[in-house]
Amino acid sequence: MKDFFQAIFAAAIGALAAYFNVLLIPLIVLLVVMLIDYITGMAGAAYSGKLNSRVGAVGILKKAGYIALVAVGIVADYGIDLKINYCFGMIITIWLIINELISILENLGELDVPLPAFLVNIIKTLKNKVEEQAEAKHIEEEKENDNNEPGE
Repeated sequence: MKDFFQAIFAAAIGALAAYFNVLLIPLIVLLVVMLIDYITGMAGAAYSGKLNSRVGAVGILKKAGYIALVAVGIVADYGIDLKINYCFGMIITIWLIINELISILENLGELDVPLPAFLVNIIKTLKNKVEEQAEAKHIEEEKENDNNEPGE
């Protein structure tokens, strides 16, 4: 019985390692920008006199929610056969990175750091592009699946 559980555990770890081989760098980037956003958010709250323990706790819970959202994407990638071939976990991770970058820029603005308008526009445009490409890919996959369904 012990060997059975070890085999299951080894298979699960192997599957995660294979998956995270693709997602490892984006996850690391997400964790780093989440940390930077948290730090700049707390600094902005302190600078504006709005800092309290509730603000910090809400920030931590929000970041935990991001990790849960990525986990949902991973489950959607591997736990459900949707007959699609793109990576929900990756799309969600990239989308969250972009949201964190926007939040960092907003936090820096609260600290009266001068922000070049082109940088803010580039990040917001990037967010829109990711959303548009994900939606276009989803529509394309739905059309392919509709065309491949037998006997209508």
